[in-house]
Parts: sequence; structure tokens; C-alpha cells
Amino acid sequence: MLYPVILVGGSGTRLWPLSRQSMPKQFLPLASQHSLLQDTLHRLKGLPDLSDPVFVCNQEHRFLVAEQVREAGTTPEALILEPVARNTAPAIAAAALHLVHKNADALMLVLPSDHVISDVEAFHACIARAQTAAQNGFLVTFGIVPHRAETGYGYIQRGSALPDDDATFQVSRFVEKPDEKTAETYVASGDYSWNSGMFLFRAQVFLDELEKFHPEILSSTRLAVEGAYSDLDFCRLEESAFASCAALSVDVAVMEKTDKAVVVPSNIGWSDLGSWSALWEMQPKDADGNASRGEVFLHDARNCYVHAERRLVAVVGVDDLVVVETADALLV
Repeated sequence: MLYPVILVGGSGTRLWPLSRQSMPKQFLPLASQHSLLQDTLHRLKGLPDLSDPVFVCNQEHRFLVAEQVREAGTTPEALILEPVARNTAPAIAAAALHLVHKNADALMLVLPSDHVISDVEAFHACIARAQTAAQNGFLVTFGIVPHRAETGYGYIQRGSALPDDDATFQVSRFVEKPDEKTAETYVASGDYSWNSGMFLFRAQVFLDELEKFHPEILSSTRLAVEGAYSDLDFCRLEESAFASCAALSVDVAVMEKTDKAVVVPSNIGWSDLGSWSALWEMQPKDADGNASRGEVFLHDARNCYVHAERRLVAVVGVDDLVVVETADALLV
């Protein structure tokens, strides 16, 4: 079985004023009529041997998650609540510990809940390739084929292809967000992918590697899972144990250290919507390059993103602006 693990964290800071701490972007309909979380669930339909998803989320957002999951027609395998934010390594470890109790051979498809993927068919093909590698004991990450020199993403340098799969590669190294000149070099080389933050691996293999490199995270998370208790439909992790975990990303804790990391280059129309320019890029545009939502009037304007929620927004004689109007704030 393939178990989707949906990470529903996020502080809601990068797309203010639409996204707020109380309503981060994964709960907003930014790419379709559905929220990004619901889009994440909808694009899983059609995958073979698919289990109900496991959700790991902030306890303050538990009812938002439950309601949006219900609206999407999805039944959760589990709704795991983090008492405090501790980054992705402890969150994924909690889900892995939950799954190995159900199925010792469980495969985890780890997905952030706030990304856009426009080519679902290609995404499913990449998952199928990653499943084969994961069943063979590898920790698979999905590397996005870059189409520009982007300084807002980390990069993955690929090494040699696997002996039995010339489209899956050993990871040579992970690199942090580069400056523009370095990013241009990466893209021109053809050896680098954007780091998507999506993974596929056997739960037990991930736990074994985490124990090797950060046993204190695993032991604390295990105590938090063992001390968890049910609250309505939610599983609340034990707070003091989980709070003692180091706040490390899965990349830093495991993927950058393990010799089992492989990358599947993925050309799937992906964006993490981490900026207004990324949101503009994903939207349909008029002949002058403007993207807009809501009641918007555009005249002699080019390459603008304009979002109106409560009133008419008129944009006249300007280029390259972001204008976002909400009930209580206006961003230009």
C-alpha cells in the first residue's frame, strides 16, 4: 500500500495579506476553486493501491483541516496534531511510526499541502518510478526540472543513474538557495533539479536512517507517539516529548547525510507558490501579461497581479505591480 502523508504546517507569512497565521495559504483557493490542500488530495485520485492519507498538522488548524478534508470527499487514515512546530523531520517521523504499526512495509508518499502541480499524469508517472526505487530501499526525492535560474529554491545535484533505472539518479548533493549567477550555472549544467520537498520511501527505512543520524529525534518522537491520545477524530502527540525534538528539516536530518538518497527528475508543472511572482506565473493572463482575480479593472497596465476580494480595484498606467485587496488590508 502507498500511504500519502500530507504535511499541513505553514505559518502563513509569505502571501500576506491573503495568507495569515490563522489561515495559511494551504487553506486558500489560489490555483483553482478548491483550496491548495484539497487540490493536493484531488491529484492523488487514480493512483493504484492507495491508502487513505495521514495528515500531520498544527493543532490550531485541526478543524480547518478536518472540514476541508471532508469537503474533498477524503477519509483520513489519521489526523496527527503537533503540539508545537518542529519542522519536517519530526513530523514525518511521527507519521512513519504510526504507519509501521499498521504495515511494516508501508510506503510513504510525503507531500506538502500548499504546492501546485499542473501535469497530474506526469506526476503519477514519477510516483510509479519512485515506488520502484523505494521498494528497493532507497529514499526518493522528487527533483523539479528547472526552467529558469531560480534563487528562491534549494537545488539537488544528481549523480549516477541507478543500474536498473536510467531515469532515477543517486543524489550527489543538496545545495541551499544560490545567488543568481550560481543558479544560472546550475541550470546550464543540466545536472541540477529544484528541491520540491516531496518524498517517497518505506517508513521503516526512513526511521532506520533517522536513528542512524539523529537518534534523539527518533526517541523523542517515539515517546510522543507512545504518549499520544485520541481527541475526537484527532491523535494528539504528547507535548513535552515532541517539544524536546530538534526542529530540523528532513533534508538536514536525513537526506543530506544518507547514502540511500535518490532523485527522480520531475517535469510536472510544479510550484510551491512561495511568492507573489510565483502565483502570477501560475495564473492565466491577458494579452498584456496581467493576472487578476475578483472585480478588477485594468487599463494601460502590464505584467501585474491584482487580487480583489471586497471591492473594485482599478489599476491604470503601471507595470510589474502586485495589488492585493482584502477586507482589512491592502498590499501594493
